[in-house]
Amino acid sequence: MESTPRYFTPPIDHFFLLGPRGTGKSWLTQRLYPDALRVDLLDPETIRSLSARPERLRELITARPDVRQVVVDEVQKLPQLLDVAHLLIEEKRGIQFIFTGSSARKLRRAGVNLLGGRAARKSLHPYMAAELGASFNLDEALRLGMLPVVLAAKEPAEILRGYNGLYLREEVQMEGLVRSIGGFSRFLEALSFSHGAVLNLAGVARECQVNRKTVEGYLEIVEDLLLAFRVPVFTRRAQRELAVHPKFYFFDAGVFRANRPTGPLDASSEIDGAALEGLVAQHLRAWCDYSGGNHHLYYWQTRSKVEVDFVIYGETNFHALEVKNSVRVRQEDLRGLKKFGEDFPESRRWLLYRGKERLLIDDVLCVPCEDFLLRLKPELFPA
Repeated sequence: MESTPRYFTPPIDHFFLLGPRGTGKSWLTQRLYPDALRVDLLDPETIRSLSARPERLRELITARPDVRQVVVDEVQKLPQLLDVAHLLIEEKRGIQFIFTGSSARKLRRAGVNLLGGRAARKSLHPYMAAELGASFNLDEALRLGMLPVVLAAKEPAEILRGYNGLYLREEVQMEGLVRSIGGFSRFLEALSFSHGAVLNLAGVARECQVNRKTVEGYLEIVEDLLLAFRVPVFTRRAQRELAVHPKFYFFDAGVFRANRPTGPLDASSEIDGAALEGLVAQHLRAWCDYSGGNHHLYYWQTRSKVEVDFVIYGETNFHALEVKNSVRVRQEDLRGLKKFGEDFPESRRWLLYRGKERLLIDDVLCVPCEDFLLRLKPELFPA
């Protein structure tokens, strides 16, 4: 897995590369910039010396006049370095700065202006199926997710179980983001029941036995740490009354499974269905970020609960997709897509399911989910 090429295309100018822990940001920048000056803020000695004197970054760079790129790993650990970098950029030394980070929280809260607009913001996601090619297995992806750090491990299930602990220990507890680690852990568990659904914050608060305001703060932390995202409602040219609240997803199907408690009262089909929908969501989100054309991910739902799981809309693509964890296509599975097609005949409509046949039913292309994911590549939507 370590040598698996990624679809990410780096900008030629300064940029921030943001993504959750374990998505391979450090590995990728090492491959892209093997001769760069690297500043690893996860190294205790490095962050200790730079915390005392952030301007030491200038001294490190000045001592290497041959350096053309500077990579600062986990820059959210010391946002003050961005002020030093900003000054060096103003001096036009011909150096490209690359900043990686697994949290947008401290960057935003410190009032960092992302180098005065001189640096692009890019995202790195878990693997896409097409990156793995023949190594991709849908059942394994639903169980373990698509994180490089997990799939490269000798015991991936153990690494996945410890993933939450990594965040709780190094990002949440050490940074003092919450008063009660136990309460935040219960929140993550309760939140897993909302994966692929509209968030009911009042219900989550009752489950965690904390007030709603605290839950709102916890949710902000989870999103700032890039552990989850919300999908808004598609409202363009709306011809019906639509839902107003976004849907919630963990950023990786395996992380969802790691947080979701299971027992005799939990139907495996329900959990598998949520995992499959989340797996498709993370692929479509990655596709939007890696492709040109300013594409965005939405869902569509009327007030009468007619729903389409995902809508991709941008300059060159307009797709509606429904995901079903079933091996057969039923007429009722197509209901939402048919309604969407009535309102938006310009769209291309898909049903992704667990069967083996490729079918065209009422202008809806029904394709095996595994085949669709393997064919989904940046700039290229499956034909």
